[in-house]
Amino acid sequence: MSLKEIMLWVLLISGGGFAVLFIALNWLHKHQSYAVRRGRIHSVQEGRKGKALLSRELQTLMHKLYTLCMRVPITSGYITSVRKRLAGQHAYDEYKLRLQTMKMILSVWCAFACSSVVLLMMKPGIEFAILAVLCGVVINSLIIDVATSQVEKRLLAQMIELFANVRHHYHQHGMVEESISEAADIAGAEAGRHARLIHEALTDADPHEALERYYESAPNRFLKAFAGISYMVMEFGDRIEEGGSIYLKGLSSLAREIQLELLRRNRLDYLLKSLNVIALAPVFFTTPIERWARSSFPSMDEFYQGKLGYIIKLIVYIVIILSYFLLQKLQQSDETGYRAGKGRRVWEQKLYRLPVIRNMVDSLMPRQHMSSYFQITRLLKESGAEVKLEWLYIRRIALFILGLVLSIGTIFVLHEAEKTHILYAPVQSGQMFGRLSPIEEKEALKQSEIDRAIMQTLNMKADSTYEQTYATLENFANGTATPEELSRNTQRILQELKEWNDEYIKWWEVLISMVAGYVAYQLPMLLLYLQRKMRRLDMKHEVYQFQTVISILRAMERMSVEEILEWLNRFSVIFKRPLQKCLLHYEHGPEAALDLLKEEAPLPEFQRLVDKLYLSLGKITIREAFDDLESHMSYYFEQRKQEYEKIIDSKAIWGRMIGFAPMYGLIFLYLVIPLIGMSFVQMDSYYEQIQKIQ
Repeated sequence: MSLKEIMLWVLLISGGGFAVLFIALNWLHKHQSYAVRRGRIHSVQEGRKGKALLSRELQTLMHKLYTLCMRVPITSGYITSVRKRLAGQHAYDEYKLRLQTMKMILSVWCAFACSSVVLLMMKPGIEFAILAVLCGVVINSLIIDVATSQVEKRLLAQMIELFANVRHHYHQHGMVEESISEAADIAGAEAGRHARLIHEALTDADPHEALERYYESAPNRFLKAFAGISYMVMEFGDRIEEGGSIYLKGLSSLAREIQLELLRRNRLDYLLKSLNVIALAPVFFTTPIERWARSSFPSMDEFYQGKLGYIIKLIVYIVIILSYFLLQKLQQSDETGYRAGKGRRVWEQKLYRLPVIRNMVDSLMPRQHMSSYFQITRLLKESGAEVKLEWLYIRRIALFILGLVLSIGTIFVLHEAEKTHILYAPVQSGQMFGRLSPIEEKEALKQSEIDRAIMQTLNMKADSTYEQTYATLENFANGTATPEELSRNTQRILQELKEWNDEYIKWWEVLISMVAGYVAYQLPMLLLYLQRKMRRLDMKHEVYQFQTVISILRAMERMSVEEILEWLNRFSVIFKRPLQKCLLHYEHGPEAALDLLKEEAPLPEFQRLVDKLYLSLGKITIREAFDDLESHMSYYFEQRKQEYEKIIDSKAIWGRMIGFAPMYGLIFLYLVIPLIGMSFVQMDSYYEQIQKIQ
């Protein structure tokens, strides 16, 4: 199917959809006009009621569809995964959560159906299935990420207004819970819902337990900090220090953090805008480019239908996949999304119970006295990976086997495809430009059938002699070919026999497969290094939150180091495990417990905070130990602003390079370079023919 036919089909489908939509709207308009004539609608208000009724009918249909899909095993898992992505934004609102989930899923399915239709018209077959799966994964991730990012940014913008309203109402009557309740009534939909949940937790019979439940569903760290600070002020009371109320100062600090985060997201979205679509676009252009090149340059058939063409196409698809996932990492708003105590996988544990697997893993793992053992365990600890060392090596072994099998399988399939191409490809005429006429194409296919029959007669032997091939070809010709034609065809058949027998897995291909397996084996370690690097920024965010909490707690009377650690544990995400260990060992000795905390959390900023707590054990008071806290908070805030600017600039540069890499790869690797190579081959052929004429 040509590009013109594809565009015609797309136009027809779009026109048909527009016609159906026009008929439906026309029917609704006539139905509404008929209702007006009957006197059923007498005012604009009743017309709005009719629209609301239609909206409720659609929502009811969505919920019925949700219930029906959840009963199907294939779709229930997918719906659950999408629901988890949206659950934080619609906490405790089951009705709206189901509605938004189905809206998102229907949008993904519609986009996937449209792209599948286009791909099916361009390239039906196995390649269509592979491209359809690739497009489905990309479209699903793209739509869900864009939608959740918009909701998150809307929530952040509403939270700024919420904090301003809380500040205003707190100035009026000085009561935290009443200020939050009144601010929730005039806040946006998303922020108001979370404000009401926080108010319910603060006024609960057991506010501590209610807040712990809210922390599990809070969509971002700012809401957790807001809930915790409000609870602390309710429990211990507000204090007036230099600069005003400590509660209002905490709200100002959170508002500055949200503004910085919102500016970072908006600028990053602007700089990386539409790069995902640009990276995916080459999927839809491989077939049109191939058809144009083959129709304009017949010699390009040899490239596109051969092994090298399949390899280049595979490289282009791999570049598309890698570019998309790298762009996803660059556009990731929540730096790691880390949650302590989550992310465990049980399949490694089940495999480790097998004696064969356990012996293999134990033989590959470093011993406990070796330096590599301490390096890997420290890397697991610093990256926050919730896996044991044994499970990590099971994952590495599994990836090594998978990479080795996939690479060997790909090489085997390429060799078989090249053998098929040698046997069934039309005989090249040597024409470089234009397109073969139907008669010439029929003759080329007929000559290919004769070559295949002769090769099969010779039992596909590479050691077939010139005389044997010439005699066999002469018998097939029955005197209709000249000696020059027989000689030329004999040389071509011998060359094809040699090429066919050369298509076997060679030692260097096995070496490449081993290298691919080794890269897959090292991939979990590379991901751990990357996760550790990205997690450091989350650690700094959490340390800044700790400083905000301590700035409130230090003003409270009779505050101890153990109580501060308990409050930090309630707020913590990344440092939760070290803080829990410290609290468990605190009764056996505060100094030893704080030393353990420093050892478990090697971030310098956090260690300096622990050193101040160490000084507060008896030498000086907590207020004196943290007397320079505000200056440190200002410094860390400005430092993180500079880090954000550097990160955004580097992400913008890398994003443009990665986003356009698939398009460059498609144009140069799949069209320009092969065309230049085929041109040189044709020029050599013409030069040899000219020399023979002379």
